[in-house]
Amino acid sequence: MGVLSEPLDLNGPARRRPDYPEVPAEFGMVVRHRSSFKNGTIVSIDPNWVTLRGEDGREFKQRNEPGAFSYRGKPVALVRPAPKPAENVIVQTASGSVAVPDAPARVARPSRIYVEGRHDAELIERVWGDDLRFEGLVVEPLHGADDLAELVRAFGPRPGRRLGVLLDHLVEGSKESRIAAEVDHPDVLITGHPFVDVWQCVKPSVLGINYWPEIERGTDWKTAVSAELGLDADPGIAWQQLLATVGGYKDLEPSFVGAVEQLIDFCTG
Repeated sequence: MGVLSEPLDLNGPARRRPDYPEVPAEFGMVVRHRSSFKNGTIVSIDPNWVTLRGEDGREFKQRNEPGAFSYRGKPVALVRPAPKPAENVIVQTASGSVAVPDAPARVARPSRIYVEGRHDAELIERVWGDDLRFEGLVVEPLHGADDLAELVRAFGPRPGRRLGVLLDHLVEGSKESRIAAEVDHPDVLITGHPFVDVWQCVKPSVLGINYWPEIERGTDWKTAVSAELGLDADPGIAWQQLLATVGGYKDLEPSFVGAVEQLIDFCTG
C-alpha cells in the first residue's frame, strides 16, 4: 500500500528542523561537508558560504547551512567567531616611559630645568618632550653658564620651586665643575655629562661611525666636526641633521640620559 492510500493531515504540526550545536568557524579548523563527503580546512566564512581548502590544496565553497558540516564526527552549525577583544597595547614615549593617550599638557610648574644652550634644550625636547608636557616642566636655555650662581639667586629656589641645571663637560677640573661648586642650595640640583658638547651625547653608532672625531684645540669644534662627518657647513643646519637621527633615549649616551632623568625626578618630586 502506498503512502497516498492514507489520508494526509494538512493541518498537522510541521516537521521541526533538528537543532545543531553552534561552533565558531576558526581559521585552520578541519571540518567535513556532509553531503559531498569532502574534508577541508576552513579558510573563511560569511553568512552564506564557507570556504575550505581541500586535501589537494585547492579551495572550494559550500553553502553554510545548519547541519551542512560535521566537526569531530558530529553535525554542527558553523557560525562566525566572536570578535576578539582589543589587546591592551602599551605605547612608550621616546624616553621609554608609558604614554598617556590624549593627555593634556599641564600648567607649567614653578620649577624649571636650565640647560647651557638651545641644542641641549632641543635634544631634551625630542626625547622627553611628552614627559615634560605631562609634568608641566619647562626647560630653558642659559646660552652659557658663566653666571650660573647669579642666575640661581635670581630664580629664587625654594620648596615647591626647584631648579635643575644640566651642564656640559661636568668632569673634575673643568670650568663647568668650578661653576657648579659655587652653587650650594637644597632646592637646586646640578647634573651633567662628560662630553665637551651636547652633540657628543648622540651615540656614534647612530651616525654610522665608531667614535666622534678628535678635533685639535683652537679649532671651532662644531665646524670641524660637521666637516669630518660630511654635514652641512652651517652648524645650525648640521645640528638639525644630527637631531633627526635620534629616535629615542637608546640613541643617547647613558650618562646624558641619567643626568636628565635625575633632573626631571628632582623637579617633579
